[in-house]
Amino acid sequence: MLDTLTIRTQRTSASRLQQLDPEHIEFGKIFSDHMFVVDYRDGEWQDAQLLPYGDISVSPANSALHYGQAIFEGMKAYKNAEGEITLFRPYDNLHRLNASAERMCMPQVPEELFMQGLTQLIRLDADWVPNTPGSALYIRPLMFATDGFIGVRPSNEYRLLIFTCPVGLYYSKPLRVRFEEKYVRSVEGGAGYAKNAGNYGAAMYPTKLAQQEGYNQLIWTDASEHRYVEESGTMNAIFIIDGRLVTPALSSSILDGITRRSVLQLARDWGMSVEERKVSAVEVMQALAEGRLQEAFGVGTAATIAPISVIGYQGQDHELPQPGEDAFSLRVSAALHAIRTGQAPDTHNWMIAV
Repeated sequence: MLDTLTIRTQRTSASRLQQLDPEHIEFGKIFSDHMFVVDYRDGEWQDAQLLPYGDISVSPANSALHYGQAIFEGMKAYKNAEGEITLFRPYDNLHRLNASAERMCMPQVPEELFMQGLTQLIRLDADWVPNTPGSALYIRPLMFATDGFIGVRPSNEYRLLIFTCPVGLYYSKPLRVRFEEKYVRSVEGGAGYAKNAGNYGAAMYPTKLAQQEGYNQLIWTDASEHRYVEESGTMNAIFIIDGRLVTPALSSSILDGITRRSVLQLARDWGMSVEERKVSAVEVMQALAEGRLQEAFGVGTAATIAPISVIGYQGQDHELPQPGEDAFSLRVSAALHAIRTGQAPDTHNWMIAV
């Protein structure tokens, strides 16, 4: 365990915990009582605090608002049968946060600062960690520029925030998706591998168009040819073809998903063939037509595993086979749940006790 940092704590005078209905938790609607805040000034992180969750004030000239210097992460904490709270792969999230920070010309966050702020926040709001099936405490670290300066240059000052919210299932039923062959989420050499705010803002319009057509999400394709799968909505995309796990190889336009990493590791543990490579829309649709595509699903922190039931391609909808009880997506979802809730051995040391 790290040495305890001195983090000033101001407890809320009025907890909102009684507003939480553990049986009916809407994703991202109710926030826990406190947040971790620390500022970067004069070349160093300083004044770390735990404060009541609430609004913050920024200058109208805040450069994050004008030029998009803002990054974030998504992670979860879980409660096991004994009531102990654990975090799922938090160091991986920190490493990715710092990779995003580097890409966006922002300062690195020291491991000790991040982990201490995070664990002390979770301890303070321990009662907010739900333990109903399918639920977790979603954790949102974010960093943004705080300079009040109208000029296109990296900010000199930044704020790191971590806040949390109890969540239930992100998707309640299998997804209808379609291949996107006009708009792009990211390009090679761009910032698609970083979790910066602009990636998500730019994706909203094409996603809205797809939703108006009756789809839940898009399967993004590459920017140059619109042939190769990139991601599925805000998740990594995985296909089971001829009993093999096939997923797009990581690149500068694809996010290195931590749930993706975990799913691929479990598949390899189970002796499955795992192929990280280019996978084209034509290959996926041909495999589906020939009965060789057993499953398609998205993987990400919010949804964990999100099965795909329909794929739209060039104006036609194609139904996927209904996954059987032994489907890989169901088995891997159950395995991750068991590891996260202490019901199965954590052989890869993914869980960190709070």
